[in-house]
Amino acid sequence: MEKIKGLIDAPFTPMHADGSINLSVIPEYAALLKRNGLKGVFINGSSGEGYMLTEEERCQIAEAWMAATKDFDDFKVIVHVGSTCVRSSFKMAQHAQQIGAFGIGAMAPPFPKVGRIEELVKYCEEIACGAPQLPFYFYHIPAFNGAFLSMYDFLQAVDGRIPNFAGIKYTFESLYEYNRCRRYKDGKFDMLHGQDETILPCLAMGGAQGGIGGTTNYNGRCLTGIQQAWADGDLEKARQLQNYAQDVIDVICHFRGNIVGGKRIMKLIGLDLGPNRTPFQNITPEEEVKLKAELEAIDFFNHCNK
Repeated sequence: MEKIKGLIDAPFTPMHADGSINLSVIPEYAALLKRNGLKGVFINGSSGEGYMLTEEERCQIAEAWMAATKDFDDFKVIVHVGSTCVRSSFKMAQHAQQIGAFGIGAMAPPFPKVGRIEELVKYCEEIACGAPQLPFYFYHIPAFNGAFLSMYDFLQAVDGRIPNFAGIKYTFESLYEYNRCRRYKDGKFDMLHGQDETILPCLAMGGAQGGIGGTTNYNGRCLTGIQQAWADGDLEKARQLQNYAQDVIDVICHFRGNIVGGKRIMKLIGLDLGPNRTPFQNITPEEEVKLKAELEAIDFFNHCNK
């Protein structure tokens, strides 16, 4: 299967003030990402509040992103279809294939917790067969679902069992395990780097050709710049950009992370994507003032996506 090169964005779900989805802003959103060097989107995942959306809404969002990017050259739409109901995931996988998405993905469900490799393989198997013509990516983010399982063991178990299994979106702190999985059978599977904080060390180990990021929504110019500086052999510039990416992440950590703080940053750079859904605690007007001030202190608005 094709291996992804460059960075894919995990977009937020635009919403109206009343909490309903706002599809009208997606063409402008897609153009912003494309303009700033992103190679595609991984929609309806954690950044997109996918588990708080109805199945119908998730399908509508997928259709809107496909329509908005239909004339883009080599811009990939990967649809996260994971849910607590595997039959619902199967239906959304079918829908993604019907509308011509590049691929599908799923994280382990938050309930019931997956505690064994075989449980995870079976879950992925039942979803992936809903879209047999599309590459399937497992989204490894154990901080969200408690599925702290060995991804190397998972690759061994899934190898040859799911024909359209393409690889893993790896959002975890173990660089050792990430590299071990990348080296599995001489790089058989695509290991998409999922932590914006550690792009450079993964490049140094020989991986991270492709990745999926959350802060790429508003800091994509910096993060794609890390990859370009590395390719150009400019290690010092790559270090500077990686450190700056950490400065931005340090700020959003003061404001409930990327899903809440990051979504509000989009408003500050000119693309209002609305509020977060309950039970997320939205940024207050007072917090927005503080968020802007912290970003100004690191000269963010001269570095961010335009």
